[in-house]
Amino acid sequence: MFASQFNLFNLVNSFLVDPVFRTLSDIASNEGVRAWVIGGYVRDLFMHNPSKDIDIVVEGSGIGFAQAVARYTNACNLQVFKNFGTAMLSYKDWKIEFVGARKESYRLSSRKPIVENGTIEDDQKRRDFTINAMSLSLNKADFGQLIDPFGGIRDLDLKIIRTPLDPDITYSDDPLRMMRAIRFASQLNFKIEEKSLKAITINSERIKIVSQERITDELNKIIMAAKPSVGFKLLNETGLLKIIFPEMVELQGAEYKEGRGHKDNFLHTLIVLDNIALKTENLWLRWAAILHDIGKPATKKWVDGIGWTFHGHDFVGSKMIPSIFRRMKLPKGDHLKYVQKLVALHLRPIALVEDVVSDSAVRRLLFEAGNDIDDLMTLCSADMSSKIPEKIQRYRENFDLVRTKLIEIEEKDRLRNWQPPITGDIIMTTFNIPPCKEVGIIKTAIREAILEGNIPNEFEPAYQLMLQTGKELGLKQVSN
Repeated sequence: MFASQFNLFNLVNSFLVDPVFRTLSDIASNEGVRAWVIGGYVRDLFMHNPSKDIDIVVEGSGIGFAQAVARYTNACNLQVFKNFGTAMLSYKDWKIEFVGARKESYRLSSRKPIVENGTIEDDQKRRDFTINAMSLSLNKADFGQLIDPFGGIRDLDLKIIRTPLDPDITYSDDPLRMMRAIRFASQLNFKIEEKSLKAITINSERIKIVSQERITDELNKIIMAAKPSVGFKLLNETGLLKIIFPEMVELQGAEYKEGRGHKDNFLHTLIVLDNIALKTENLWLRWAAILHDIGKPATKKWVDGIGWTFHGHDFVGSKMIPSIFRRMKLPKGDHLKYVQKLVALHLRPIALVEDVVSDSAVRRLLFEAGNDIDDLMTLCSADMSSKIPEKIQRYRENFDLVRTKLIEIEEKDRLRNWQPPITGDIIMTTFNIPPCKEVGIIKTAIREAILEGNIPNEFEPAYQLMLQTGKELGLKQVSN
């Protein structure tokens, strides 16, 4: 085949002109080592995507060659991972990883292979996809020559994800490759070859032997694709989604009764996710888009004369998030709270759009959303969908009105991440009382008065209201 014999003379002169490649070639020659650039760098070279990450495979010890490179280049940042037989170092603005060529065999109960030393041909056979199995020689005799035994160049041209060997064996041996296939299809906008797609479906249950951390890492990369719905549709089609994310599969389907139905909330969620992907690179805002309707299956109800309802799905969905994060080994703390808040509040701006936009309602939204108000508005904008153009147009116009109101009221009332002008300490000192329910009553009265617009968000008016409310509660002000 032309690809396996293709000499990259032009590409060498266009892409391998950086001195790092000749430096590596010289060191390999001096050390008597045969070495190749392999994997993602080669793939990205053909796709004209500049990269500064190089994977080097050598016949022999990858760690030994890395140590030689460190000596020759005076690199002082060599990292050695003996358990994996790999090493890594930074050289100028390049990150270089080294590994020895190897061949692998697998046991049915584990995705950890039995590894033996091998040739470049053995190493290419163990690669996940043809587009990642291409290598460029760093050897003096054939510097820059492409070794492409499985037609990776052709598959790049055809935009196909295909395994070098039998896909059924490839995915059974290392089930994480099923997630990687879908991830690359999403990121590169490629198709998964038919046999490979069938093999993923057949072997989907094997994903259960993969650690949750590795699964979630691949899922996050799918979520961060330019059009994440591509990956989620493939995950659903192959049966992987019901194993790794059953709550999302529960969103699927539209039920009809008495001629009235509801939308398919799975497809709707993918539309919202794609919409928000056009606006933000924030992974957690994208997770909020995925989870914003996750409470709908649990709250779905048929009401005579009204139809299907999902009352409280925002609240129920926000309560489901901690268990989802825990199972998926997603980070706790601020990221979880952020997603919970957006899911809990995602109906609020839309409710304002559908109703009269009052100042008090906008104040409350600002108060509850705090610094996340802009992200909440981005989520809600992505959530607007209808098959009726006039309805969407009306929503958009009202939504712009809400945005304007938010800006005006924020400038006037300073309610983003609001801190009360009167603290509990001031209340207790003024009335000479210990912590008690009256302190909470007064603080609530001040907060509600500010949110309703009855008093400005300033100390003196709040102080006077404190005195008035305290008097109504039978409290006596201590003399100054």
